[in-house]
Amino acid sequence: MTSEAFKREIEEKVSSGTRLSFDDGVALYECDDLAWLGRMAHSVRTAKNGDKVMFNVNRHLNLTNVCSASCSYCSFQRKPGEKDAYTMRVEEAVQLAKQMEGEKPTELHIVNGLHPTLPWRYYPRVLRELQAALPDVNLKAFTATEVQWFEKISGLPGSEVMDELIDAGLASLTGGGAEIFDWEVRQHIVDHDCHWEDWSRIHKMAHEKGLRTPATMLYGHIEERHHRVDHVLRLRELQDETGGFSVFIPLRYQHDFVDSKDGKVRNLLQARTTMASPTESLKTFAVSRLLLDNFDHVKCFWVMHGLDVAQLSLNYGVDDLDGSVVEYKITHDADDYGTPDTMGRQNLLELIWDAGFTPVERNTHYEVVREYEAPKSLEERRSQPQDVWA
Repeated sequence: MTSEAFKREIEEKVSSGTRLSFDDGVALYECDDLAWLGRMAHSVRTAKNGDKVMFNVNRHLNLTNVCSASCSYCSFQRKPGEKDAYTMRVEEAVQLAKQMEGEKPTELHIVNGLHPTLPWRYYPRVLRELQAALPDVNLKAFTATEVQWFEKISGLPGSEVMDELIDAGLASLTGGGAEIFDWEVRQHIVDHDCHWEDWSRIHKMAHEKGLRTPATMLYGHIEERHHRVDHVLRLRELQDETGGFSVFIPLRYQHDFVDSKDGKVRNLLQARTTMASPTESLKTFAVSRLLLDNFDHVKCFWVMHGLDVAQLSLNYGVDDLDGSVVEYKITHDADDYGTPDTMGRQNLLELIWDAGFTPVERNTHYEVVREYEAPKSLEERRSQPQDVWA
């Protein structure tokens, strides 16, 4: 099939609502016409969400970086006794979270290492204390990998683990731990027991209990493009079954130019990988948007992509830029772009307005908190009240 014939076929499928296939996804990745690919993805994004771009005011909180696993791509993990290993006391986590209270955050995003000795009861306790201290904040916490770890250290079945976390205040799982589902790749990049079967089981269980959760994909390392297509289509099939995913988030694999205080290189893939280019990132957003016809939202986590690519992604299928973040320890500044830790509410508004879209502040459940009209002039924009932490 010629390139033009392929494009016409895809255009017809998209316009008629016909579901794209695995072969379509692979062929879209091979398409060199990035502008056309962007137009197709943008048409789907616009049909679903208009010109709106969502964001939230959130804070990432990593309770511990001590981890029993040594995943080959991960520089966050530390072993007990290492120089910069840490574990927060519950009171310390609450104090850190409350620092942002005046900015009216709607979400705490909590992801941690698989600590080998922390007791299971620590985790629901920290949720209860955080919820008591910040009752209006949604707790989006723990990857499926962590939930499987809780099953192991508690001896409880997953359903009971999930019930206790929900009772303690859990509003959503995070989407992490997905990486790439295909075993051909996965066996070389992860060092724990949570694979597609358990990741999907745990998210399905969360959906059955009324939670909506995000889904992620780590791309741009040793996987090939067909592995990405396979990953996305597994999520599409699970979404057909449960309807419980709120958003899809492609996460760009990061190199670590400055790895840690001790100078130790923990990213074992670094010597044989390069990070995805901006073009490859935009293509990944676009193909994902076209394949995931049953997902309402596609997010660009700006910390991992840089602000320029984040703005461009809004024309390649993305309608969500995550949030203020404040502190992101798992991978930060690995792209060497000088991407900031924190984007205040005003910073995010400026980013979205400058890209030509309408900002919509949301909460974890994708409920609208506020829609922002664009100022009539740059001077008017600058005269608006600024975030004290922006």
